[in-house]
Amino acid sequence: MSVVTKEIENRKSKIENPLRIVDCGLAGYRDILDLQLRLHEQRRQGQIPDTILIVEHEPVITLGARQSANILLVDGGCLADRGIQLVSTRRGGGATAHNPGQMVFYPVLDLRQLRLGISEYVRKLEAIGAELLAQLGVDAHRRKGLPGLWVDGRKIASIGVRVSKFTTYHGMAINIQNDLGIFDLFVPCGLQSVEMTSALKETGKSYNMNSVKEQLAPLLTKHFSSEA
Repeated sequence: MSVVTKEIENRKSKIENPLRIVDCGLAGYRDILDLQLRLHEQRRQGQIPDTILIVEHEPVITLGARQSANILLVDGGCLADRGIQLVSTRRGGGATAHNPGQMVFYPVLDLRQLRLGISEYVRKLEAIGAELLAQLGVDAHRRKGLPGLWVDGRKIASIGVRVSKFTTYHGMAINIQNDLGIFDLFVPCGLQSVEMTSALKETGKSYNMNSVKEQLAPLLTKHFSSEA
Protein backbone atom coordinates (compact mmCIF):
# COMPACT_ATOMS: atom_id res chain seq x y z
CA MET A 1 0.00 0.00 0.00
CA SER A 2 1.30 3.46 -0.83
CA VAL A 3 1.27 6.19 1.82
CA VAL A 4 -0.42 9.47 0.94
CA THR A 5 1.77 12.29 2.26
CA LYS A 6 1.58 16.05 2.40
CA GLU A 7 4.55 18.26 3.17
CA ILE A 8 3.98 20.80 5.92
CA GLU A 9 5.34 24.22 5.08
CA ASN A 10 8.70 24.95 6.68
CA ARG A 11 8.80 28.65 7.50
CA LYS A 12 12.59 28.51 7.94
CA SER A 13 13.15 27.64 4.28
CA LYS A 14 16.25 29.81 3.91
CA ILE A 15 18.44 27.51 5.99
CA GLU A 16 21.19 25.65 4.17
CA ASN A 17 19.69 22.24 4.93
CA PRO A 18 15.94 22.78 5.36
CA LEU A 19 14.00 20.42 7.55
CA ARG A 20 11.19 18.61 5.71
CA ILE A 21 8.08 17.84 7.74
CA VAL A 22 5.72 15.39 6.08
CA ASP A 23 2.13 14.66 7.16
CA CYS A 24 1.32 11.00 6.43
CA GLY A 25 -2.28 11.18 7.66
CA LEU A 26 -3.69 7.90 9.01
CA ALA A 27 -1.52 4.98 7.88
CA GLY A 28 -0.56 1.41 8.68
CA TYR A 29 2.53 0.87 10.78
CA ARG A 30 4.36 -1.37 8.31
CA ASP A 31 3.85 1.12 5.47
CA ILE A 32 5.40 3.91 7.51
CA LEU A 33 8.24 1.68 8.70
CA ASP A 34 9.06 0.85 5.08
CA LEU A 35 9.00 4.55 4.25
CA GLN A 36 11.31 5.33 7.18
CA LEU A 37 13.81 2.72 6.02
CA ARG A 38 13.88 4.19 2.51
CA LEU A 39 14.29 7.71 3.85
CA HIS A 40 16.98 6.55 6.29
CA GLU A 41 19.11 5.19 3.46
CA GLN A 42 18.54 8.31 1.35
CA ARG A 43 19.45 10.58 4.27
CA ARG A 44 22.55 8.53 5.08
CA GLN A 45 23.71 8.99 1.49
CA GLY A 46 22.98 12.73 1.56
CA GLN A 47 20.25 12.47 -1.06
CA ILE A 48 17.58 14.20 1.05
CA PRO A 49 17.57 16.72 3.91
CA ASP A 50 16.59 15.89 7.46
CA THR A 51 12.98 14.70 7.32
CA ILE A 52 10.29 14.12 9.95
CA LEU A 53 7.16 12.08 9.35
CA ILE A 54 4.01 12.89 11.34
CA VAL A 55 1.34 10.20 11.41
CA GLU A 56 -1.62 8.64 13.18
CA HIS A 57 -1.51 4.85 13.01
CA GLU A 58 -4.15 2.22 12.51
CA PRO A 59 -4.31 0.04 15.67
CA VAL A 60 -1.02 -1.80 16.23
CA ILE A 61 1.12 -3.15 19.06
CA THR A 62 4.83 -2.98 18.33
CA LEU A 63 7.57 -4.97 20.04
CA GLY A 64 10.95 -3.39 20.71
CA ALA A 65 14.50 -4.72 20.76
CA ARG A 66 14.48 -5.26 24.55
CA GLN A 67 12.85 -8.68 24.62
CA SER A 68 12.30 -8.73 28.39
CA ALA A 69 10.06 -5.65 28.00
CA ASN A 70 7.80 -7.26 25.38
CA ILE A 71 5.05 -8.67 27.60
CA LEU A 72 1.75 -9.46 25.87
CA LEU A 73 -1.29 -10.28 28.01
CA VAL A 74 -3.32 -11.79 25.16
CA ASP A 75 -2.41 -13.99 22.21
CA GLY A 76 -2.07 -13.00 18.59
CA GLY A 77 -5.45 -14.45 17.72
CA CYS A 78 -7.15 -12.14 20.22
CA LEU A 79 -5.35 -9.15 18.72
CA ALA A 80 -6.38 -10.15 15.22
CA ASP A 81 -10.01 -10.50 16.32
CA ARG A 82 -9.84 -6.92 17.58
CA GLY A 83 -8.29 -5.65 14.35
CA ILE A 84 -4.94 -4.93 16.02
CA GLN A 85 -1.72 -5.76 14.19
CA LEU A 86 1.39 -7.06 15.98
CA VAL A 87 4.76 -5.95 14.57
CA SER A 88 8.33 -6.65 15.76
CA THR A 89 10.80 -3.79 15.33
CA ARG A 90 14.46 -3.01 15.97
CA ARG A 91 13.84 0.20 17.91
CA GLY A 92 14.87 0.56 21.53
CA GLY A 93 12.56 -0.22 24.43
CA GLY A 94 9.73 -2.69 24.82
CA ALA A 95 6.14 -3.14 23.69
CA THR A 96 4.01 -0.11 22.96
CA ALA A 97 0.87 0.66 20.99
CA HIS A 98 -0.39 3.11 18.39
CA ASN A 99 -3.93 3.93 17.31
CA PRO A 100 -5.93 6.87 15.92
CA GLY A 101 -5.90 9.93 18.15
CA GLN A 102 -2.26 9.42 19.09
CA MET A 103 0.29 11.80 17.54
CA VAL A 104 3.41 10.00 16.33
CA PHE A 105 6.47 11.55 14.76
CA TYR A 106 9.48 9.85 13.23
CA PRO A 107 12.60 11.98 12.73
CA VAL A 108 15.09 10.83 10.07
CA LEU A 109 18.01 13.06 11.04
CA ASP A 110 21.78 13.18 10.68
CA LEU A 111 22.89 13.63 14.29
CA ARG A 112 26.40 14.62 13.24
CA GLN A 113 25.09 17.63 11.35
CA LEU A 114 22.93 18.61 14.32
CA ARG A 115 25.87 17.96 16.67
CA LEU A 116 23.77 15.80 18.94
CA GLY A 117 24.60 12.66 20.87
CA ILE A 118 21.90 10.04 21.34
CA SER A 119 21.07 11.11 24.91
CA GLU A 120 20.80 14.74 23.84
CA TYR A 121 18.56 13.68 20.96
CA VAL A 122 16.19 11.84 23.30
CA ARG A 123 16.06 14.88 25.59
CA LYS A 124 15.05 16.99 22.60
CA LEU A 125 12.23 14.59 21.77
CA GLU A 126 11.01 14.88 25.35
CA ALA A 127 11.24 18.68 25.22
CA ILE A 128 9.17 18.77 22.02
CA GLY A 129 6.52 16.53 23.55
CA ALA A 130 6.38 18.52 26.78
CA GLU A 131 6.05 21.82 24.90
CA LEU A 132 3.27 20.44 22.70
CA LEU A 133 1.36 19.06 25.68
CA ALA A 134 1.75 22.35 27.54
CA GLN A 135 0.02 24.06 24.61
CA LEU A 136 -2.81 21.53 25.02
CA GLY A 137 -3.15 22.25 28.73
CA VAL A 138 -1.16 19.31 30.11
CA ASP A 139 1.87 19.63 32.40
CA ALA A 140 4.09 16.67 31.46
CA HIS A 141 7.55 15.92 32.77
CA ARG A 142 10.49 13.52 32.41
CA ARG A 143 11.36 10.72 34.83
CA LYS A 144 15.01 9.83 35.30
CA GLY A 145 15.93 6.59 33.59
CA LEU A 146 12.53 6.21 31.90
CA PRO A 147 12.44 7.84 28.45
CA GLY A 148 9.11 9.44 27.63
CA LEU A 149 6.77 11.85 29.44
CA TRP A 150 4.64 11.50 32.55
CA VAL A 151 1.78 13.30 34.30
CA ASP A 152 1.82 12.63 38.06
CA GLY A 153 3.06 9.08 37.56
CA ARG A 154 0.84 8.35 34.54
CA LYS A 155 2.59 7.85 31.21
CA ILE A 156 1.42 10.06 28.36
CA ALA A 157 4.22 9.75 25.78
CA SER A 158 6.60 6.99 24.76
CA ILE A 159 9.97 7.10 22.99
CA GLY A 160 11.64 4.30 21.07
CA VAL A 161 14.50 5.24 18.76
CA ARG A 162 17.15 3.61 16.66
CA VAL A 163 20.31 5.24 15.34
CA SER A 164 22.28 3.60 12.54
CA LYS A 165 25.36 5.24 11.01
CA PHE A 166 24.52 8.45 12.89
CA THR A 167 21.08 8.65 11.27
CA THR A 168 17.87 8.31 13.30
CA TYR A 169 14.57 6.57 12.73
CA HIS A 170 11.58 5.48 14.83
CA GLY A 171 10.63 8.22 17.31
CA MET A 172 7.95 9.42 19.74
CA ALA A 173 4.23 8.76 20.34
CA ILE A 174 2.06 11.19 22.32
CA ASN A 175 -1.39 10.19 23.54
CA ILE A 176 -3.79 12.97 22.59
CA GLN A 177 -7.27 11.41 22.45
CA ASN A 178 -6.68 7.79 21.48
CA ASP A 179 -8.48 4.77 22.97
CA LEU A 180 -6.29 3.82 25.93
CA GLY A 181 -7.89 0.38 26.19
CA ILE A 182 -5.28 -0.97 23.76
CA PHE A 183 -2.65 -0.60 26.51
CA ASP A 184 -4.53 -3.12 28.66
CA LEU A 185 -3.51 -5.88 26.23
CA PHE A 186 0.20 -5.80 27.17
CA VAL A 187 2.58 -4.33 29.73
CA PRO A 188 3.53 -0.90 28.30
CA CYS A 189 7.30 -0.69 27.87
CA GLY A 190 7.64 -3.64 30.25
CA LEU A 191 6.76 -1.43 33.23
CA GLN A 192 4.46 -3.35 35.56
CA SER A 193 1.42 -1.44 36.91
CA VAL A 194 2.08 1.61 34.74
CA GLU A 195 -1.05 3.67 34.07
CA MET A 196 -1.39 5.28 30.65
CA THR A 197 -3.08 8.61 30.14
CA SER A 198 -3.84 11.09 27.36
CA ALA A 199 -4.43 14.80 26.90
CA LEU A 200 -8.17 14.07 26.67
CA LYS A 201 -8.14 12.10 29.93
CA GLU A 202 -6.17 14.80 31.75
CA THR A 203 -8.14 17.83 30.52
CA GLY A 204 -11.54 16.48 29.50
CA LYS A 205 -11.14 18.33 26.22
CA SER A 206 -11.26 16.87 22.71
CA TYR A 207 -8.78 18.06 20.10
CA ASN A 208 -8.64 18.61 16.36
CA MET A 209 -5.73 16.42 15.29
CA ASN A 210 -4.94 18.59 12.28
CA SER A 211 -4.60 21.57 14.62
CA VAL A 212 -2.32 19.52 16.87
CA LYS A 213 -0.12 18.77 13.84
CA GLU A 214 0.04 22.49 13.09
CA GLN A 215 1.19 23.11 16.66
CA LEU A 216 3.76 20.31 16.50
CA ALA A 217 5.43 21.35 13.23
CA PRO A 218 7.02 24.62 14.48
CA LEU A 219 8.31 22.83 17.58
CA LEU A 220 10.06 20.27 15.36
CA THR A 221 11.58 23.10 13.33
CA LYS A 222 12.64 24.93 16.48
CA HIS A 223 14.51 21.94 17.89
CA PHE A 224 15.77 20.18 14.77
CA SER A 225 16.52 22.74 12.07
CA SER A 226 20.23 23.30 11.45
CA GLU A 227 19.78 26.84 12.85
CA ALA A 228 18.40 25.56 16.17
